[in-house]
Amino acid sequence: MPSPEHPNVLFLCIHNAGRSQMALGWFTHLAADRATAWSAGSAPADEVNPAAVQAMAEVGIDISGAHPKRWTDAMIRTADIVVTMGCGDECPYVPGTRYEDWPLPDPAGQGVDAVRPIRDEIEQRVRELLTSLGVEPSATS
Repeated sequence: MPSPEHPNVLFLCIHNAGRSQMALGWFTHLAADRATAWSAGSAPADEVNPAAVQAMAEVGIDISGAHPKRWTDAMIRTADIVVTMGCGDECPYVPGTRYEDWPLPDPAGQGVDAVRPIRDEIEQRVRELLTSLGVEPSATS
């Protein structure tokens, strides 16, 4: 059973190439070692969206080594909170687990100018999520 003192979060989207990867980048950056997160998708892409990688690099967060992956039952069972981003019925549901849906535009096929506002909204949502978990964000953008 996950520890409430060290929350576990799972970020899900369809391709695990943009939104969920940026959310994981922000979460890891802001939570440091006080919380754990993963990201995954229902139909992983071949690579992380290059515009998402560039947008995150602009704020000093390197997600260039990330690889899209499919969610596993173990990820779902371990998560205290599952954050979904545009995957609808394709995302798994486990009764008793806290879920949040973040309706964010899909950055797929977009240039970095279109991805920046998505990146910034994800930052704000991750900060709010951490605060709701009792984890004070440790870094600034």
